[in-house]
Amino acid sequence: MFIAERTTREPKRGEPSPHLESRTRSRVLQMVSVDGPVTAAELGRHLDLTPAAVRRHLDALVEQGVVATHDAGTARRGRGRPARAYVVSEAGHSSLGADYDSVAVEVLRYLAKQSGPEAVAEFARSRTAEAEQRYAAALSAVGDDTADRADALVTALSEDGFAATARPVGAGALAGIQLCQGHCPVQHVAAEFPAFCEAETEAFSRLLGVHVQRLATLAGGHHVCTTFVPTGGLDRKSESPADVVTGEAHLVPTSKPAPPSSHSTHVKEGSPS
Repeated sequence: MFIAERTTREPKRGEPSPHLESRTRSRVLQMVSVDGPVTAAELGRHLDLTPAAVRRHLDALVEQGVVATHDAGTARRGRGRPARAYVVSEAGHSSLGADYDSVAVEVLRYLAKQSGPEAVAEFARSRTAEAEQRYAAALSAVGDDTADRADALVTALSEDGFAATARPVGAGALAGIQLCQGHCPVQHVAAEFPAFCEAETEAFSRLLGVHVQRLATLAGGHHVCTTFVPTGGLDRKSESPADVVTGEAHLVPTSKPAPPSSHSTHVKEGSPS
């Protein structure tokens, strides 16, 4: 669904509220999607809007790239130039959303029923492998330092739309990097099939050359995916980073996955560990 940009400016006297503007603009976009190519006059008749209001909303939608003018086959208004018609652009179709998540979940349910849970896990690993291969090429340019590789991974993840960030946590042998992902393209799928999160975590361990721990996930209901990347030279076979605290998500021995925290896992650099 289209969402208009927020504004802190108070509407002038007689001006429609931003909320009403947003709702009306969404109706215009939906109507263009249903009836396009459609002219401003036709939109005005269907939506009971004045010509000035229709033009204002269409101009805004065109400027935002979700609606485009349509040249071929436009309607004519008597003699003279044909009336300009509008269609939804490719970006506009994306903003209107789709039901891909529910279809993907149904397919994976069917796969699990027919071939078992391991078939889903294998698919998740296969899907992750392509991205891992691309990320490995990017990380190969920065050498073997874990912190440098984590920075390169954050850059690669952000380029793929994961809104990734990283910050140092802990100190000494328990030092590490908290890698966060603010967006997950398969969040709703992973909520039912955690094999996707597990496959990604395993890929991170291979890419960074250390055993990483997933502390929280968007699929698990948290506001961000959080992964701890050790950098302090901890012997992870015999020692436990149980004393390290990242926000309120406590690290546990690597033999047991850390339970997701119900609180934010963000910490500020320099916070006590």
